[in-house]
Amino acid sequence: MTKNRQILLASRPTGWPTEANFKLVETPVPQPAEGQVLVRNHFLSLDPYMRARMDAVKSYARSVEVGEVMVGGAVGEVLESRSPRFAKGDFVVGALGWQEYAAADAGAVTKVDTKLAPPSVYLGALGMPGVTAWTGLIDICRPKAGETVVVSAASGAVGSVVGQLAKAHGCRAVGVAGGAKKCAYVTGELGFDACIDYKAGNLHADLKAATPDGIDVYFDNVGGETLDAALARMNPFGRVAICGLISQYNATEPYGVRNFRSVLVNRLKVQGFIVSDRMELWPQALAELTGLFAQGRLKYRESVALGLENAPAAFLGMLRGENFGKQVVKLV
Repeated sequence: MTKNRQILLASRPTGWPTEANFKLVETPVPQPAEGQVLVRNHFLSLDPYMRARMDAVKSYARSVEVGEVMVGGAVGEVLESRSPRFAKGDFVVGALGWQEYAAADAGAVTKVDTKLAPPSVYLGALGMPGVTAWTGLIDICRPKAGETVVVSAASGAVGSVVGQLAKAHGCRAVGVAGGAKKCAYVTGELGFDACIDYKAGNLHADLKAATPDGIDVYFDNVGGETLDAALARMNPFGRVAICGLISQYNATEPYGVRNFRSVLVNRLKVQGFIVSDRMELWPQALAELTGLFAQGRLKYRESVALGLENAPAAFLGMLRGENFGKQVVKLV
């Protein structure tokens, strides 16, 4: 335990990133200061928001500087504690970055219960993606029993939880995903009422067929044509939560929004949100998510890459939609 491997941002991408935008380095294992813990990361989370953090543009959070460790959530074991809040052997989750070891302030990490769920689940359904799903659906869109909820990227870490929460609240859940296998998982394993394969080439017609009574709530992770297709099916006074725009993150010429007229005609509520803006909601969200998980009503799937050195390739694959479920990197 003398070397700490890290992935740095080597250069800023133009359009689609490549592995050349990342650099693997070795540095000494950090020593925790008073009030800190030393964590050996076991799993690293890969999430779409990281692509935006690679750019030097105005956003809701500071960009990663060239030469800095890539930002990201991780879950791991406390090897040394200089805080009364944690003991050696505790498992914690936090924004620990793309690295094998991290020294973090005790207030910046949260203890997790590995008896309830495997550590990696706290990077997915019982972590930031799950809380994101809850915040966008329950707090912003406030679905009512009997309404139709549509979510894009339905087999992913956020979208899969959105649909399961919608079903738990008595709604009809319709997903949009890429490929027949993902759609079969969404309807078969996750219990959605329908799923549209956008890769089949009939997005607008298939979405219309799957939502005969229109759409009351649309949870968007994708943007672009999928957002436009949903806007065309929205019911009056529908609600739209804008969580992500992954189809646009690498676009040199953004698609834009062509059915924006629906916002006016249908008096829609459209709200973008960042889950970290509503930290006061996390306890309530996690309480419901944990309860559903304990009852076997919140299911998940993971794509697991092995080794920190493979994080960049796994990240690029996730941006292309090659992952199935939550994308993590196993470090131990």
